[in-house]
Amino acid sequence: MIEELSKEVPFRVIDLKQWVYCPRILYFHHCLPRIRPTTYKMKAGIEAGQDEEGREARRSLRVFGLRAGERVFNLSLSSERYGLRGKADMVIFIEDKISPKEIIPVDYKLSNKAGKHFKLQLLAYGLMLEDEYGIPATRGFLYFIPQRKAQEIRFTSHLRQNFLENLDNMLQMLHSEKMPKPTSNRRKCVSCEFRRFCNDVL
Repeated sequence: MIEELSKEVPFRVIDLKQWVYCPRILYFHHCLPRIRPTTYKMKAGIEAGQDEEGREARRSLRVFGLRAGERVFNLSLSSERYGLRGKADMVIFIEDKISPKEIIPVDYKLSNKAGKHFKLQLLAYGLMLEDEYGIPATRGFLYFIPQRKAQEIRFTSHLRQNFLENLDNMLQMLHSEKMPKPTSNRRKCVSCEFRRFCNDVL
């Protein structure tokens, strides 16, 4: 199935994050796109990320354990290989964007926990950067806005394999248009914008 991804770019990186959080969110977005509501939580996350970008531009890279590097904000990325497109909140180029020795994606989160869906989203940016610049991306950072702390995420072989497996499952859902099973963690349903459509679980 992964071979088919090279022929199109059907998904956003945020789709991968939502799929891992709960597969039905992606189903509703792609198969029933007109019903997608916008919630306060979604707007708050976008606004918080924009505010943090301004602060980030003024501070050093010490919060990431780095001495120096070139920062690029809102970098648009696309990969036919993985069938993904998205915009990284920030990318740190060591030493610079022209001839980087290392590329490190950073994702801002209005959260305090590095969930699996966040880790795979961050990895997706790393893999697209690998394709774009031709050097390995071995790590990234999740920056938790409420605590103003960064957590390093290593792009391990296990995480990469999990990424490919989820992409494959997403593509199968897209082609079949079959509603997937909901998340096993029903606490996620409480604040979900699609909760009224999942009558089989609520």
